Amino acid sequence: MAVKIRLARRGRKKMAMYDIVVAPSQAGRDGAFIEKIGSYNPNTDPSTVVLKSERALYWLMVGAQPTDTARSILSHEGVMLKKHLQVGVNKGAITQEQADEKFTSWKEGKEGRKSDSADAKQQAKDKARQERLEAERKVNEARAEAIAKKNVVVEETPAEEAPAAEEAPEASADATETPAAE
Repeated sequence: MAVKIRLARRGRKKMAMYDIVVAPSQAGRDGAFIEKIGSYNPNTDPSTVVLKSERALYWLMVGAQPTDTARSILSHEGVMLKKHLQVGVNKGAITQEQADEKFTSWKEGKEGRKSDSADAKQQAKDKARQERLEAERKVNEARAEAIAKKNVVVEETPAEEAPAAEEAPEASADATETPAAE
């Protein structure tokens, strides 16, 4: 009987989570399985994978075939590399110490890349936030200037009208005086 490592869906509608299971190839997607070796949640950023690496390696070594998605997950977690190195040890191409050293160096590099990616995402979020704050600050300054300009115009208008009104009676007084003087 052929054995596959694949995903079994669970969770609610539009918020699916997946169990990584070892199942007979004839079983349905959510049907009977031999062993649950992990879980995968694509709804988080970055997606969350919890995996029993040793059990996954065991099943790969005894001939279980991963599906494309499961292979991708196993590869990201380093199980496929570990299998590759273990096959080399079994054939006598490299020693176990060399295989462990290669895997350790890959794992350290992977952690560095993950942290760099997380830092880059955080920096992008911070930069976008700063740009939004700067744009909002400019809009607020423009509004404040418009309000200040409107207040200055309103205050100056009554002040200008008052002297014009005061000059008008003097002009009419001058007009009344001028004919009498003639």
